[in-house]
Amino acid sequence: MNPDRLRIAVLCPHFAPDTAPTGEVMTRIASELAALGHEIHVVTALPWYRDHAVEDGWEGKWVRRERTEWGSIIRVNPFPGGDKRNLARRAAGFVGFSALAGLSSLRGGRVDAVIAMSPPLTMGLTGWVTHVVRRGPLIFNIQDVFPDAAVETGAISNRWIISAARLLERVSYGRSAAVTVLSGDLRDNVAAKVRPSKQSDIRVIPNFVDTAFISPRDRMTLLRSELGIGAETVVLYAGNVGYSQSLEMVIAAARAMPSLTFLINGDGAARDSLCTIADGLSNVRFSGYQPVARLPEVLATGDIHLVPLKAGLGRVSVPSKTYSILAAGRPVLAAIDPGTEVPRIVAESGGGVCVPPDDLTAFCDALEGLASDPDGRQRMAVDGRRWVEQAASPAAVARAYADLVVELNERH
Repeated sequence: MNPDRLRIAVLCPHFAPDTAPTGEVMTRIASELAALGHEIHVVTALPWYRDHAVEDGWEGKWVRRERTEWGSIIRVNPFPGGDKRNLARRAAGFVGFSALAGLSSLRGGRVDAVIAMSPPLTMGLTGWVTHVVRRGPLIFNIQDVFPDAAVETGAISNRWIISAARLLERVSYGRSAAVTVLSGDLRDNVAAKVRPSKQSDIRVIPNFVDTAFISPRDRMTLLRSELGIGAETVVLYAGNVGYSQSLEMVIAAARAMPSLTFLINGDGAARDSLCTIADGLSNVRFSGYQPVARLPEVLATGDIHLVPLKAGLGRVSVPSKTYSILAAGRPVLAAIDPGTEVPRIVAESGGGVCVPPDDLTAFCDALEGLASDPDGRQRMAVDGRRWVEQAASPAAVARAYADLVVELNERH
């Protein structure tokens, strides 16, 4: 092993030009590792996230290979299902993708490490098989702990499926040389599921935000014009419109606070039902996912940003959007379990306010306080931006992974 020129295999469900947030994370980590002089070989899916279908121009082949100046990329069919709510179909797609990705990852010779990203949880076994053949220690990167979030929201209730997922979870953690998580909360969650001798192998390496790309901008954006929004105060939720987020509470707040404009930007399994709940509310707008190039503009559109998660999910999910909001110079209103990672980030940065989850009264009170105090919002914006510049550098995250690879090779 040459610590200045590591060979790393990366297995992930999304990679540029795919638009999934986890794909953006892994694309940047790979880019930063390459900038440090390392050789990266990525196995991922054909772009499919936006419409849960393989994008135009990428159809026709189940496997596509390309060389890059820093290594290679293999893209395989993700077996997407059109209905995001069909969990059985999605699970079958994950298994098919993981199996095909595993077969495609076995070529190329020995590597110094295998980094596999979850979800899907099946990538843990895919990464282990790749490790067996290519010998590099397995680093299992956990973006969301599954099945915990799905169980908490009721998305999965079948006890056989839950038991199978928990078994797969334990096996994947046990087979990994190291498990990386995004927060101390997730570390505690995973640590409770492994034997004591493995707990020291669970490491916290947070996600990051590109503070050069996302920076404070003028609030009067083109997106406002496109949606017919003027200079009024905009309360923005930007992200996945799913069942983990307390977006029904956001609609209830909009009903109680007609002087504020609420914008929900994104798509997801819960969007149709949310539109039905919001029917007749003139102060609620919906817009779909925007191209990545417009992300700074989307974030600038909101005067107050929301990070709502249903009760019980604060320790199993860390919304990476919190970093982006702070980088954009906007205050955060988080409705999430106290004592978890997002409230810690908000408190440490001074970039917003936190209230308990699913508490409409506390949520509305905090929102009214922020809306009526533009000077206070500006102080939060400045403090949050300063903190994220110092604490969430992409280069620092890449160095942490490279250092972990070196450590694991020296240990074994």
